[in-house]
Amino acid sequence: MKRAFNIAVLVLVSVLIGFSYGFMVQRNQIFPYSYIQKALLRIQYWKEAQWSIGIYEGANPFHLSDSKSAVNPVLTARDVTDVDAAYTAYPFMVQDQGSYYMFFEVLNLDTNTGDIGLARSQDGTHWSYDRIVLDEEFHLSYPGIYQWEGQYYMIPESSDNRSVRLYRAVSFPYEWEYVRKLLSDGPYSNPTAFFHDNRWWMFTSTPGKGDLNLYYSDSLISGWKAHPLNPLIQDNPNKAVPAGRVFEYEHHLYRVAQDDYPVYGIQVYAAEITGLSTESYREVSDTLNKVVTITGKGWNAVGMHHADLHQTGNLWIAVVDGLKRR
Repeated sequence: MKRAFNIAVLVLVSVLIGFSYGFMVQRNQIFPYSYIQKALLRIQYWKEAQWSIGIYEGANPFHLSDSKSAVNPVLTARDVTDVDAAYTAYPFMVQDQGSYYMFFEVLNLDTNTGDIGLARSQDGTHWSYDRIVLDEEFHLSYPGIYQWEGQYYMIPESSDNRSVRLYRAVSFPYEWEYVRKLLSDGPYSNPTAFFHDNRWWMFTSTPGKGDLNLYYSDSLISGWKAHPLNPLIQDNPNKAVPAGRVFEYEHHLYRVAQDDYPVYGIQVYAAEITGLSTESYREVSDTLNKVVTITGKGWNAVGMHHADLHQTGNLWIAVVDGLKRR
């Protein structure tokens, strides 16, 4: 009896010490808190968020498949060399002076926030990771790249900062400086700007609400106003969230959107914009054109939620992302 009592007391004391130590580690973030936190994050992302980047191509934006010249995925977390990365996602591509540059989100395990990474290519299909080019204290993602008056600008998603922020390339593609907030009092998801009819336009969505909003300005860098019909789409996760640059095909303008129902990021649609002015907006919403979708196997088995489309001669190239889960 005494032996059993002593064992029970020892177990109870050990449990109490363990809980107390765990509480102090978490509360005061003392050693080995950062190691424990990082290990848990690694396990979580390994199981649930293995996003990576690939190249699709086709004769038109609505008949795309794996590039014949690339081995997908072309960029994964393992390719990132300057930070400990969990995944890569949301790629945007730029061609400049014969070279291709890709900007994308890198989930940094040391900070559990998104940084903006850069990869380079000579042909648009074979890519080499370069470095992190933009890092803030808050999460960054979805790095849209735009040209305006001879300069490159970036508008990443910075919804954690409750704003839409503009950055200018001091030395493209490596050095970026913060210019100003274009929109405040957000949050704003996946801001997507485009120039049409001598005016800048920008779609954003409201995180978790399935809403789509539109803003416009005569200048990329200032003067943004909310469209009077906002929200253009409300409570519709099938088609509200922007998923890549607005593109033109056969003289028709298309908005790209991710399908987040019944689960997040399962495919990408394109909705034709049939009316766009500072007073009105119309798009064909009853029939959506599928751009990319999950494959059921491999690197993009259970998720595809972004497509950045480019036309090169008779070929359409898309930088896309895909998700697999263990």
